[in-house]
Amino acid sequence: MERARVPETDQWNVKAIYATLDDWKKEFTKVQGNPEAPHWPVLTQFKGHLKEGPAVVLKLVETVLDLDQKLSKLYTYAHLRHDEDVGHDVHKEAYLRIVSLLHDFRQETCWIEPELLALSDEDLKKLVNAPELKPYKFYLEKIIRLKPHTLDAEKEEMLASASLALDASERAFGAFNNADLKFPSVKDSAGKEHELTHGKYGVYMRSHDRVLRKNTFLTLHRSFAAFENTLCELINGQVQKDYFNAKVRKFPSCLEAALFPHNIDKKVYMNLISTVRKHLPVLHRYMEFRKQALKVDELHLYDMSVPLVADADIKMEFEEASKFIVESMAPLGPDYQKSMEKGFFEDRWVDRYENQRKRSGAYSSGCFGTMPYILMNYFGEYNSITTLAHEAGHSMHSFNAWKSQPYQDAGYPIFVAEVASTFNEELLLRHFRSSVQDPQKIAYLINQGLEGIRNTFFRQVMFAEFELKIHEFAEKSIPLTPQLLKTEYRKLVADYFGPAITLDDEVDIEWARIPHFYYNFYVYQYATGIAAAHALVETVSKNGPEKYLKFLSSGGSRFPLDLLEIAGVDMRSPAALEAIVAHFGALTEDLKKTLNKTAEKTAAPVVL
Repeated sequence: MERARVPETDQWNVKAIYATLDDWKKEFTKVQGNPEAPHWPVLTQFKGHLKEGPAVVLKLVETVLDLDQKLSKLYTYAHLRHDEDVGHDVHKEAYLRIVSLLHDFRQETCWIEPELLALSDEDLKKLVNAPELKPYKFYLEKIIRLKPHTLDAEKEEMLASASLALDASERAFGAFNNADLKFPSVKDSAGKEHELTHGKYGVYMRSHDRVLRKNTFLTLHRSFAAFENTLCELINGQVQKDYFNAKVRKFPSCLEAALFPHNIDKKVYMNLISTVRKHLPVLHRYMEFRKQALKVDELHLYDMSVPLVADADIKMEFEEASKFIVESMAPLGPDYQKSMEKGFFEDRWVDRYENQRKRSGAYSSGCFGTMPYILMNYFGEYNSITTLAHEAGHSMHSFNAWKSQPYQDAGYPIFVAEVASTFNEELLLRHFRSSVQDPQKIAYLINQGLEGIRNTFFRQVMFAEFELKIHEFAEKSIPLTPQLLKTEYRKLVADYFGPAITLDDEVDIEWARIPHFYYNFYVYQYATGIAAAHALVETVSKNGPEKYLKFLSSGGSRFPLDLLEIAGVDMRSPAALEAIVAHFGALTEDLKKTLNKTAEKTAAPVVL
């Protein structure tokens, strides 16, 4: 339906940030300072004076962070309104205004780090250890470690002014993917036509109607293939942006440029790929089992998401699912549960259902000083329930961090961003399993656990390897062409899924529809996140939630690998990676046994 017809009870409570767009505009005018740049002349009074000591630096840091916090709030409101309906001109204008103002803010503050880092090592050490700057110690330490990769003030200003242009590929892909691209309807096995959207794609791919799954997969990917040259140029633009930034900041590679700010060793990324590569036979055995269980002559990618167990689909209305998710969080204690329940039912964190031109997918957003916000396209099936639990994990991570940390330390780094979300998914899965007795439903849930690991671990590592490849091509001056991208992507799919899979031609273009390839080496963190989450669920079940809750409340007060150590997992070691691979193998065997029991009980086949 059109956005204007969506009941308020089904919408997130964006009015809690600003009651009306006019209120937002008034705050925007107030925060932007001068209508024309420079907007904040107060910042220039510090220029050239940072060498005068901690008192000056303190005043500057407080001024900058105060502005940053206000701009974040303005941005949060505008981007939430924009994503409700990406074709809404008024909200799009507000969104573009704040994006432009944030660009100006980066430009007007870009001199700070170069001037700060021009100080001697001795002076920087004094600043970090100054009593008055103690609340900003880690904030300053993160800046100081960037010294070898920070340019002089003039060049930093030039880079800041170019950022809007450099971000064009990501924005263009978002507009194309969410607003402009339309899909033809698809037919099921009875010849009935179904509307195809981003949100419904996942629903149809889990359908037991194989004709509907096939038509959905082929239609969606052919729609992207029709624009393969445009999409190739867009992803090339993103890669070239990353390569440009790496070069000018004197990083040896795009990967190291992305990892360095969060103090992640390149070995963590490379070990992830090599460990998974080493254990791909475990995934191949599951693929062979899936082929046998589905009783198909050929296993295709459109057969990956359908449950292996027939007639065991789990469906819940939104309210029921929300209550069930809250119940599943019992291992984290009543306070955690109460906060989540209040977010779902009183504070209206969630924008629940699909509407015309609403942004596809799901995410958790918000900022320091607001509640968390969850964008959903909820359809009531198992995947929607797990997606809601996943995004609520993000939101509860933010909620705890914002409540416990000062602004400068509240934002958790992206390396740990997927830990809380996948942790919640695992708790939900265990709660489902404990609440059913029917072997057929148990088999369904085991299958969902397997698919969760396949999608979030193995598939994301495949994406990470593809992302690394295309950046390495740029570093070697190898042009990215549609044929090269399709060829390399197909090779990876063949390697990861193994000999049991039959690859349609449409598989080659799948890279073109993955928005995360515009996020600068983000996808690998899904894999490290789910590995860490599984390890932490075991820790919480044995030792209680105290360490894990401390991790959630720590926000970004330490580097990410150190944050995970608070919770009790060491991602510098391959142990967590190997443990989740072993768990995947054990689940495969568990599913085989459960399906056999189900077949014996019913005296009839229970798999397609």
